[in-house]
Amino acid sequence: MKTYIYKLLVLFAVALLGVSCEDTAELTTLQKVSFPSTVEASTSTIVLSVDNESDPVVTLSWPAVVYPIHAPVTYALQFDLPDNIIGEKAWDTATRLVVGEDVLSKSLLGAELNRIALKLGLPINKAGEIVVRVESYMDHTIYSEPIVLTITPYEVPVVIGQIIMPGSYQGWNVDTAASLLAISTDVYQGYVSIPADALGFKLNKERNWAQFYGAGATNNDLKNMSDTDFQMPGAGSYQMTVNLKTLKWNAIGYSWGVVGDATAGSWDNSTPMNYDHVNKTWKVTTELKPGNVKFRLNNSWAINYGAKNNDEGIMYLDNSGAHYVGEAGTYEITFTINDINPAINGYPATGTYTVKKI
Repeated sequence: MKTYIYKLLVLFAVALLGVSCEDTAELTTLQKVSFPSTVEASTSTIVLSVDNESDPVVTLSWPAVVYPIHAPVTYALQFDLPDNIIGEKAWDTATRLVVGEDVLSKSLLGAELNRIALKLGLPINKAGEIVVRVESYMDHTIYSEPIVLTITPYEVPVVIGQIIMPGSYQGWNVDTAASLLAISTDVYQGYVSIPADALGFKLNKERNWAQFYGAGATNNDLKNMSDTDFQMPGAGSYQMTVNLKTLKWNAIGYSWGVVGDATAGSWDNSTPMNYDHVNKTWKVTTELKPGNVKFRLNNSWAINYGAKNNDEGIMYLDNSGAHYVGEAGTYEITFTINDINPAINGYPATGTYTVKKI
């Protein structure tokens, strides 16, 4: 929301300057803006399977759209069926995937494209067509011409199970260690927050020490019953992924934060939250002043949630609203979201939250 407000303020300032100096300046909304060329795909025919679900199967790229005002441009992809892109309700049923600000390409993993194809209703194990176009937004939205991809989707197997992650961050107690849930066959994912002085951990098949993995040839290699601890990259919150097929693990920075004019960082810098792996919720205790709060991921507006009111306790994806804080003080804030494998499944429409003065 802050990004949009900033862009509108820039446009308003330019409009005032044009009026005060001479009457030749035009707002970007009054000028024609278009894609300079078509979207390109690295391939147009893709057969999907479990074997390529973790691999990039197609890369979509496009030229930068130039607006008269210099500001970040947000790009997204829209996917739909050919029959759904004509008429009054054209693209109404499209699946939308945010790419980011000033990002001019997107590689799709097999599982990610398979999810989109199945959501749009393509039959399993049969070739079908989907159309994709690029959405560009600065102060108004324009679209590229669509291109056609021929996709053969596969049936997603049901997976269950978990990997346990005991470590110094929680006293090496297997009973209270973080669990990483199965997201595909032999692949597990979850979230954890790590303090600076507690980077070591192991990976256990169950909540006991009968079988575990430690570091092998490198820190990211799994070795059965190794006494060498894995080491996290540093303090912070992470999305952990463990692959028992390749015997590798990785951690990427992943943190929900509180943002808004009620916070110390206002609309520019999020206050990071820590993940409570026992209760599976994000938490922070912080000082607030009268104003608004929202939640966003990794200090960016690409993925953000806003409230429609103060009563529901629900945050909505990409909603421009916010929770209003009426009184200054110290608050405990929680945000609970079912973001399981978001790179493939996308982010849920809602999350729940609490803002409690203490």
